[in-house]
Order: sequence, then structure tokens, then C-alpha cells
Amino acid sequence: MAREETRTVEIRTAMTPAGRGAAAATSTPETTAGAGRTRAWATRLVVVGIVLSALNLRPAITSLGALLEEVRDGLGMSGSVAGLLTSVPPLCFAVFGVTAPRLARRFGPAAVVCAGMAAITAGLLIRPYAGSTAGFLAASALALMGIAVSNVLMPVIVKRWFPDRVGSMTGLYSMALALGTSAAAAVTVPVAHALGGWQPGLTVWAALAGAAVLPWLPLVRDRDRGTAPARPGEGERTADPKRGTAEREAGTQPGAGAQRDAGAQREAGPERHAPLRIARSRTAWALAVFFGLQATAAYITMGWMPQIFRDAGVPAGTAGVLLAVTMVMGVPLAFVIPRVAARLPHQGPIALVLGACGLVGYAGLYLAPAAGAWAWALLLGVSNCAFPLALTMVGMRARSGPGVAQLSAFAQSTGYLISIPGPLLVGVLYQHSGGWGLPIALMTGLMLPQMAVGFLAGRDRTVEDEANR
Repeated sequence: MAREETRTVEIRTAMTPAGRGAAAATSTPETTAGAGRTRAWATRLVVVGIVLSALNLRPAITSLGALLEEVRDGLGMSGSVAGLLTSVPPLCFAVFGVTAPRLARRFGPAAVVCAGMAAITAGLLIRPYAGSTAGFLAASALALMGIAVSNVLMPVIVKRWFPDRVGSMTGLYSMALALGTSAAAAVTVPVAHALGGWQPGLTVWAALAGAAVLPWLPLVRDRDRGTAPARPGEGERTADPKRGTAEREAGTQPGAGAQRDAGAQREAGPERHAPLRIARSRTAWALAVFFGLQATAAYITMGWMPQIFRDAGVPAGTAGVLLAVTMVMGVPLAFVIPRVAARLPHQGPIALVLGACGLVGYAGLYLAPAAGAWAWALLLGVSNCAFPLALTMVGMRARSGPGVAQLSAFAQSTGYLISIPGPLLVGVLYQHSGGWGLPIALMTGLMLPQMAVGFLAGRDRTVEDEANR
């Protein structure tokens, strides 16, 4: 036992810049092997935690979208109140997401994500049985609070633990997020029918959230302190800044250490990073608006698309499957798009292609919602992949881990504030116009500025250069 404690101290000392020189002189093959095993184990645990967490970042929303009509009837909601309900996710993401960097500095990203998964579990268990619209909203807000902080910290964790694989790891958790989103949309209605009502149909997703708590528990005490940008070493790609500013930080975490040769790193020492004046960066604003408009489209789709199909005569179960098809398109594309985007000098053309798919999908919903339902679901699924593109650009538009944390919090919090009115306005327009013409016109109109700011956000810039001028 004493030997294991000694080895733990050796490993932690070796992870600090001051201790690496001493570790190089005193390390033995045994301690080096032990440190390598610890780093490899921790890295695998982080990968499992990222995947399980990503699976839980949308079921609380899409499961509700699939059963929105039943929830409205069960709680006596009007169309306007239901629109408010579909606006709660972006509101919570904006309000709570901005606190994530501060919480991460105090408790560590792993601890905050662990608490976030616990909050999702509790909220999903409580909300179906709250007994009133107010209680349902409050329990939903608890779950969405956990989603909000995890949303912001996923790019930070990827940046710190996998600095050389930002594109592929972003693709992995984006793919898991899309899988969880589509699964909840597809199976919630059948599960609700099998279990006897909408309440157990919504509650069942708490089990998945509970499972996501477990891999973070051993990492709760790791506060990820002492991370600083490394000076360019022989193991880093510095000749081509277009190949991902996300690769310029050499992590001091166990997972990052397993990916780099220690001899290829020259540490800059534990620095304190002054907060960026992020609001002075045009790129940060373009990315925030792009994030907000794509979130608006996504939450309108998740909250209202099944109802659009049901009003066109599509059965409820099929409408849920169509939403699942829309969401499942993100599974392969969420893995491919970040990898492609990380290799391009300008990600704007991808934003234009995704927006064009959305425009065609909206036109189809207006002209022939039932006849071409599967085609429109596929096209809107492609369009919704603006989300992994936005996450990838967050990692590429800042050079350092602290810069990514600030940009992620700014872009997501500001973006979700922008997205709040959209789903609510769709509900109001639907209720007062008696049809889907005006809501679809609104959705189409919002896609055009989304394409424009996405093109601007994709330029090869960094917020550090712009914010500190």
C-alpha cells in the first residue's frame, strides 16, 4: 500500500513542469511503466466518459418532442405554453452554460461534468411525475442545467486530453450525441406505449444518464490544473497554422502525455492566463451568432417537426421515426464533418452546403409534408450537422485551452440566448395562424443569416489575435 502511494506521488510530481526534470533523473523502468499504465487507463476512462455523456446531451429534449402532444394533453398546456416549453432548453443552456468555465476552474472539468450527469438523472426522474406544468418546467430545467455545463466543457476536455486529435475526438462525441438524440426520438413513443403512458416513456432515459455518472467518478479529484500552452517542439505541427490551431497546445494531462513523446515537449511553465476580451473578437461574435441560429433550427426541428408531420396525416409513431431519421443523419456526418473541417483552411463552404440542405427541406415541408416526408427528414438531418461544425470551429478558433474555454462559453451562452425566441415564436405563429405556413417561412428566413455568419466564422482566424488588439 505504501509502495502504491509512493508511486502515485511520483506520477503526480512528474506531471508538473517543475518535476519533470527531476523525474527524468530519478525515474526507473518500473515507475515509467507505472506512469504509462496510469495515463493509458485514465485516457480510456475519459473516452468512455465523453461517449456516455454525449449520449445524454439530447434525449431529455427529443424524447419530449416525440411525446409533446401527450404531455400537452396530460398537463393541459396551450400551444403557446408548449412553445415556451420548447424554448426552455436554449434558455437554460444560455443561463447555466456561462458558469461552466468558472466551475471548471474551481472543481475541475471532470467533477463538473459528473455533477451535470447527476443533475440530468435527477431531472429526468422527477419531471414526468411533477404533477403540474410549473413542476414539469422546473424538473426539466434541472436536467437542462446538467446538459448546459457539459455542453460547454466537452470541447475543453477534448482540448486538454487529446490536443493532437481534436477533430477525431470532436467527431466521436458529436456522433455519440447524434446517436443519443436519434435513439430518444425513435423509441420513446413505442416505449411509452409498452409501459402504459407518456410518463414512464420519459422516465426511462434517466437510466442512461445514471450510467454516464460512473466513468467520471474516479476522475473527480483531477482538477486539470497547471495546463499551459507549450512552446513549439519538434513533435508539433507549426508550419501549417491552417491545420488546426487546436493542435498548438501540448497538454500536461495524463491523457495528453500518453500521446506525445516527452522529449518533443518544451514546457512553458504553469502560466496564469489573463481572460481574453472575447467580445472584441469579430470571429467570436460570428461563431456565437452561427451557434445561435443553428440551435434555433435544431430546437424547432426537435420540438415541432413531429407535430408538423402529424398535422399532415402522418401517424404518431411514424412521425417519431421521421424525427429519429433526422437525428440519426448526424451519427455518420458528425464524425466526418469535424475531421474534414479540421483539414480545411476555411470551413465556411461547409456551412453553406448544410444551409442549402435546410432550405430545400423547409420548402418540402411547406409544399408536400407527407408525400416527401422521408426526403425532408433526411435533408433537415444533414442541415442539423451545423452543430458539430460549430463545435469544431470552437476548437480551431482559439490557440490555447483557456482560450477554448472562454470561446466555448461565449459562443454557446450567447448563441443559446439568441435561439430562445425561435421555438416560442413558432408555437405562437402556429396557434394564431392555424397552420404551418408562417412558422416554416420563419425557419426559412433564419437559415439565410445562419449561412452568412457561418461563412464568416469559418475564416482562418484566432480570437486571441482579435481580442487583444
